[in-house]
Amino acid sequence: MFITAHMMKTATILILTMILTSFIISPDFLAEQKKYERVKTAYKEKEKQIAETLKTNSINPDELNILIVSYKDELELDIYAKKKTDAGYKKILSYEVCARSGEPGPKRRQGDSQVPEGFYHIDRFNPTSNFYLSLGLNYPNQADKKKSTAKNLGGDIFIHGSCVTIGCMPMTDDKIKEIYLYSIQAKNNGQAKIPVYVFPFKMTDENAKKFKDRYKSNEALVKFWDNLKTGYDKFEKEKKELKVSVDANGDYLF
Repeated sequence: MFITAHMMKTATILILTMILTSFIISPDFLAEQKKYERVKTAYKEKEKQIAETLKTNSINPDELNILIVSYKDELELDIYAKKKTDAGYKKILSYEVCARSGEPGPKRRQGDSQVPEGFYHIDRFNPTSNFYLSLGLNYPNQADKKKSTAKNLGGDIFIHGSCVTIGCMPMTDDKIKEIYLYSIQAKNNGQAKIPVYVFPFKMTDENAKKFKDRYKSNEALVKFWDNLKTGYDKFEKEKKELKVSVDANGDYLF
């Protein structure tokens, strides 16, 4: 069969049209999530409250980006928010993590019961979780992999409902509804990777000295915390998402 230039042009246009149409008609993330009963329940119970919180902070829901910071020792999880076009974040909410797991220090292997410490992002939304709703962290990240010598580093670290944990951050079913909905909205607004910074404690100079003195016999841990504190201080000063990379030793670079 002889194919003319006109036929090739027509075929190309048809293919491009099909690709563009597939993007146009594909349902958005928010619509997909709203198909699940627990998400629908969360919206029914929490949508007005969330709208009021965002309005108080002069943020339109369609402009929302968020950043999550958790402090293990204080059992605290904070939500920072901004408009997509803004550079800096501001804290809009603070929640209590309702159960503790492990000790100060990073997670380095499967079964150590540790909550990770470091710089992560949400990589999974589970609207049918065994713990009501859950948001998965990208643990182990590149820093974890380079720092650990274990064959199995573990995984499945979540911010979730319920109030039990082995290495996760449980928020109760009531509070995870709010956190999940903020995260859905930010994801739907194009925020592909919602940052989650997990610190062993609020790393003020005073707190850092207290914990370093307490764990001074563990040089590797103290050095690790010094590295985290660099990122902590930078975020506290600028309130901007950190540009994080990892060196050959698994140390964070900012």
